Amino acid sequence: MAELRPSGAPGPTAPPAPGPTAPPAFASLFPPGLHAIYGECRRLYPDQPNPLQVTAIVKYWLGGPDPLDYVSMYRNVGSPSANIPEHWHYISFGLSDLYGDNRVHEFTGTDGPSGFGFELTFRLKRETGESAPPTWPAELMQGLARYVFQSENTFCSGDHVSWHSPLDNSESRIQHMLLTEDPQMQPVQTPFGVVTFLQIVGVCTEELHSAQQWNGQGILELLRTVPVAGGPWLITDMRRGETIFEIDPHLQQERVDKGIETDGSNLSGVSAKCAWDDLSRPPEDDEDSRSICIGTQPRRLSGKDTEQIRETLRRGLEINSKPVLPPINPQRQNGLAHDRAPSRKDSLESDSSTAIIPHELIRTRQLESVHLKFNQESGALIPLCLRGRLLHGRHFTYKSITGDMAITFVSTGVEGAFATEEHPYAAHGPWLQILLTEEFVEKMLEDLEDLTSPEEFKLPKEYSWPEKKLKVSILPDMVFDSPLH
Repeated sequence: MAELRPSGAPGPTAPPAPGPTAPPAFASLFPPGLHAIYGECRRLYPDQPNPLQVTAIVKYWLGGPDPLDYVSMYRNVGSPSANIPEHWHYISFGLSDLYGDNRVHEFTGTDGPSGFGFELTFRLKRETGESAPPTWPAELMQGLARYVFQSENTFCSGDHVSWHSPLDNSESRIQHMLLTEDPQMQPVQTPFGVVTFLQIVGVCTEELHSAQQWNGQGILELLRTVPVAGGPWLITDMRRGETIFEIDPHLQQERVDKGIETDGSNLSGVSAKCAWDDLSRPPEDDEDSRSICIGTQPRRLSGKDTEQIRETLRRGLEINSKPVLPPINPQRQNGLAHDRAPSRKDSLESDSSTAIIPHELIRTRQLESVHLKFNQESGALIPLCLRGRLLHGRHFTYKSITGDMAITFVSTGVEGAFATEEHPYAAHGPWLQILLTEEFVEKMLEDLEDLTSPEEFKLPKEYSWPEKKLKVSILPDMVFDSPLH
């Protein structure tokens, strides 16, 4: 639950926003991390010292549901001469460390990131006659913040978010998001570390798919060149009725298709509804790689495997001449090249963590035959995985949304994999790696061609390559919602 009020309105946890001339009493009461971000806001909006602000009534650190303490909303006049329309500018407070006393984020020093290292922003085109900013973007930002806090997966410029619903709950075609650096907000050095600002950009489904198949940065650059689709500052217009490919049909073939052919895809993995079975072992075998138990609890991905998978996904935005699966490392690195604090999920999920087998005791097993299972949305990304990643010498990971298993496809050029050409199917606990040769990838692409038009086939759908002892099933969502998965 949140309330709307001017940021200068008095309250027990929100004293007046300080500026360069704030009274010393207010400055001393104001949380230092918050003060530093407000300073950057005041630099951009010196005439709006007390913007409207959506405030979490019960703060996250007091048990409330909303991780962001505040979302400030500014009126930006834009620049008509530069095709930048007037718009509302939303800025979050809470993904970074505002307080420095460990109530939300563990303080790790001033040289690294503050909290998660970033705050979210959003630019929404102002409608004619609109005198106050809509508040729905604040809830959208809270939703993204909840994902970050719960998963501890941070965002980077070029990332995409599949939302599958109009961002404002209307009939709009803007149903997904890309993330990029805010064009005006500069990184801020706070007493608790550095804060950067990532801007949410609303996109259509076709634009999201192109970002997945190619890369987010490429699509963002195309959006910048089309004024009605974002323009230089990537301002979201919820009334936009056409994709950039409908506005300029040449963009798909001349830019996106050529980019995919030349660069491949930068999407290194997704959270998905997926599962796998070891067909070379009877289902009732208690040693099944997905279901080894200690007591009555199923084994989950070890902490170190989870860190390696996270690092794998993060590095997907980096184009390396020699793709490498990052080494298993208990300390996660982020984009600012420093060690983050230990995962707070260890304490939040202490009940389930008792079921984790120590990493060093989990042996890697070679499998003879495997069965992969995906829901329709995840299965539709298999051609992207094969054509956009493996044919370019890279890797692609499906991580189960339940957190208890993962499937990584690797090409022969990827170093650090435990799957090999001699043993192409290998499992480290519930993490399966599948190594596919270029020849087999080409064969799979031919056989999986109908996955590019998933609306044309009925579920369940099964594909099989007996000579490779591999089976892939595309199943209804309800299958993955059962306790067995």
